[in-house]
Amino acid sequence: MAVEKVTGPLGPRRAIARTVKELREGRGQLLNEVARDLMMSTSKLSRLENAQGKPLPRDIRDLVRYFGIEGTPLAARLERWVKAAQRPGWWTNYDEGVIEGLDTHLAYEVDAAVERVYTLPFVPALLQTLDYARAVFRDMESRSEQEIRQLLAVRVRRQEALNSREDLEPLRLIAVTHESSLRQLVGSADTMRQQLDELIERSETPNVTLRVLPFTAKPTFSMTCMYALFEYKDVGESDLVHIETHAGFFSVEDADQVKKYRTHHDALMRASLTEEESRELIRSVRDSLRKLRVKSRDAAALRSIVPLIGHGLSPQAA
Repeated sequence: MAVEKVTGPLGPRRAIARTVKELREGRGQLLNEVARDLMMSTSKLSRLENAQGKPLPRDIRDLVRYFGIEGTPLAARLERWVKAAQRPGWWTNYDEGVIEGLDTHLAYEVDAAVERVYTLPFVPALLQTLDYARAVFRDMESRSEQEIRQLLAVRVRRQEALNSREDLEPLRLIAVTHESSLRQLVGSADTMRQQLDELIERSETPNVTLRVLPFTAKPTFSMTCMYALFEYKDVGESDLVHIETHAGFFSVEDADQVKKYRTHHDALMRASLTEEESRELIRSVRDSLRKLRVKSRDAAALRSIVPLIGHGLSPQAA
């Protein structure tokens, strides 16, 4: 079964879905009863209540009248949400094959006020340098050069949210990354040093919190897979968790389960180094990479000298 592409923000659609379902259940009515009264197919109303597809303004207008809420603040919110739901997502400008599987994540991220993430063995996507991201796309995902260019453009667009967004405050990022992400060599030693420098710099901005979960920390519940907990404000959206696995993404939307993940993320934060301790560890790993480069350069020089010595020549003569 083909997965429906997400072509716009999911927040307004989920808000409409939740509200319409609450209005219907508040009257004790079944889906087919409301659908029949509105001369709408049951499947169409079901899709509306499950945030599938873009809701149509005329359907929301009919539902507002049907439930007798014209002129109320709730009706105004529904009208605002359905208008927002028509807005195409910026990611629709890219090839489907490039953003396949990522579109839902982007749709959740675009309206979030706070994004709490945990990552391993890579550093958080919103803090990656282009060289680091390019190496991941090339070496791990074996992407073509054309795909890599588009993926990097998507990455840049996502990262812009940390600086400014239209009609929204900049995204607040609260990230925990496992120490393995600092030590996993991605690309080259130079790429890693630049990436670690970037982590230090970005972690000092007001809306970014970065902590490292060290090898010495005791295991916590949610440390085995990457996830993002999206928190919303004034967009009618409910907080949710988007979990990333090798098999793809899946969402946790149940309010109680989301609260548990928030508790687990808080536990990760407590188990992690402080922000300054995290930066000190990042600096230490970065400096060790610099020493590694010096040793590698010295070893290469020695390899070039040995054959010359074997032929009775001095390095200076060469």
